[in-house]
Amino acid sequence: MQFQRKNLTNEQLVQLYKQILFPRVIEERMLIYLRQGRVSKWFSGIGQEAISVGVTTALHQDEYVCPLHRNLGVFTTRNCDLVQLFAQFQGKKEGFSKGRERSFHFGTNKHHIVGMISHLGPQLCVGDGIALASKLKKENKITVAFTGDGGTSEGDFHEACNIAAVWDLPIIVLIENNGYGLSTPTNEQFRCEQLADRAKGYGMKGITIDGNNILEVYHTVSALAEEMRSNPHPVLLECMTFRMRGHEEASGVKYVPKELFDIWEKKDPLSNYENWLIDEGVISPDYPHMLRESMVTEISNAFDEADALPDIVPDTANEISDLYAPYSADSNIELNSLNIVPAKKMRFVDAVSEGLKQSMEKHEELVVMGQDVAEYGGVFKITDGFVNLFGKERVRNTPICESGVLSAALGMSVKKMKTVVEMQFADFVSSGFNPIVNNLAKSHYRWGQNADVVVRMPTGAGVGAGPFHSQSNEAWFFHTPGLKVVYPSSPFDAKGLLIAAINDPNPVMFFEHKMLYRSIEGEVPEQYYEVPIGKAKCVNEGEDVSIIAYGAAVHWALKVAQEFKDISIDILDLRTLLPLDYDAIEQTVKKTGKVIVVHEDTLIGGIGAEIAAHINEHFFSLLDAPVIRSASLDTPVPFAVVLEDNFLAKGRLKSAIERLINY
Repeated sequence: MQFQRKNLTNEQLVQLYKQILFPRVIEERMLIYLRQGRVSKWFSGIGQEAISVGVTTALHQDEYVCPLHRNLGVFTTRNCDLVQLFAQFQGKKEGFSKGRERSFHFGTNKHHIVGMISHLGPQLCVGDGIALASKLKKENKITVAFTGDGGTSEGDFHEACNIAAVWDLPIIVLIENNGYGLSTPTNEQFRCEQLADRAKGYGMKGITIDGNNILEVYHTVSALAEEMRSNPHPVLLECMTFRMRGHEEASGVKYVPKELFDIWEKKDPLSNYENWLIDEGVISPDYPHMLRESMVTEISNAFDEADALPDIVPDTANEISDLYAPYSADSNIELNSLNIVPAKKMRFVDAVSEGLKQSMEKHEELVVMGQDVAEYGGVFKITDGFVNLFGKERVRNTPICESGVLSAALGMSVKKMKTVVEMQFADFVSSGFNPIVNNLAKSHYRWGQNADVVVRMPTGAGVGAGPFHSQSNEAWFFHTPGLKVVYPSSPFDAKGLLIAAINDPNPVMFFEHKMLYRSIEGEVPEQYYEVPIGKAKCVNEGEDVSIIAYGAAVHWALKVAQEFKDISIDILDLRTLLPLDYDAIEQTVKKTGKVIVVHEDTLIGGIGAEIAAHINEHFFSLLDAPVIRSASLDTPVPFAVVLEDNFLAKGRLKSAIERLINY
């Protein structure tokens, strides 16, 4: 192993030595604590420290790093408090995640580190978002996002590299190629000679280096960073290394040929660098032992201090309150339907567009992203003309990579920017399911990071679009703690709720029924206003039967109500599905004692089931009949018009009401 000091002073060389030795000593202690039962699990990075340390040292302190579970050196080089770090490993409240995450699944904005989730690919795309935000803010900063050789098989790796290349993002996509994805060797993971060779296909620079040579890592990243800060572009950097322990300690290493350990032991990043420093006269032969002893003392004291901290006492109220980032709407922009002046008649589609336009004017840090949203204006023309008003930096066409774009939106939130991501159709959100339910939704609860992202989704059937452009999938997200789910039925609510969703620092799934876009109109205030999220609205007063609905189903209910001359029907428009307005639900149950829940989504596992269960559990004494659900068939949405009409719940709503009346 050849070391090139170049322009580094002796003091800098020694500092690098301290930084690479420290995580090694911590890891050695952690293996002892693991055997003693004082920590529950450990993913070792022994043998790979040069990458974490060399990269982090080469960056500015305020440049973000997105590490993985073998990158202890990132955290120690950024001088994370040892007691807090060990408290994290022990699941203590005083850790970085209040005991809600283990080992390295946490982030800290104080140290400009974004923690991973177990799904390896999204980390790269989050890095894309941070890099994009830095570029838009003209900060002249870069981002480094880590993955392993196994992680390069994920679709998110492709999406991250493609986005980074297309947008010329200042990001180093760093591959720690340690030869194994858990137990699967590289020859079963890919066929290219080097993973960095893939860079050419994306139109970006690809470099392969010795990841065990700390000076090579440091010099390479330093040079790249300097170049990329002034001239933003992505680089795919492959660092060759080896994992000297198992995937995690319980997995062992029986699947690894012994000769590989023998080869790579000779390439140990710490011992080789240490010996070179001694040979060069930079440090004395006894210096490593003295330094190690002092580190052992420091680490042991910090671990004992963390160990002595009290065990967590669960506080249910606190757990629930930490689910969402705090938000209080500005009362000056909250309106109700009684004070809308001045107002104008507007279609649903135009109300959505105006709400988005006024939000773009209000928030200079707001960016709209999606397929064909720029010059084309989106499939449904919501953003038509926006490029002329706000420019292509803020109105961004994306490649067809839903997962990557949604993860990038989280990265932009880390940099205190707002994002609205448009799905061409709600159906396509399935390709971005993981970042929504595992990253956006859990971000604040895990490490206090808000996810200031609105996902706009044209949804619903009735246009003969078949099973891949017509489904109602709001229930997928209704079951995910940490999300907010909004589904307006009127132009007034569409504009006000969209503004509220954008102002809210939490992730909001915003459903827009495409049948309503151009089929309904209503009075909409010209001013910028919010309709509060989480508040239902009674749209028809009645005393005999209650219909609880949302979206297009509200209009079905209003139409059917007119057909019953002898009974009055109370219609509650939920408007927000998560969180539900349980108080409003209780009020309508009290009024009538007979309830139908109707939605376009399929019956089994639908939101109607949760509402019915809640009513039965809490308001059973108020009921004069069982709660009835009226929903679409439990099939995919068919294409032919007659089949689609038969599928939808609206054709069966009248008979459901009659059955309830006659109970």
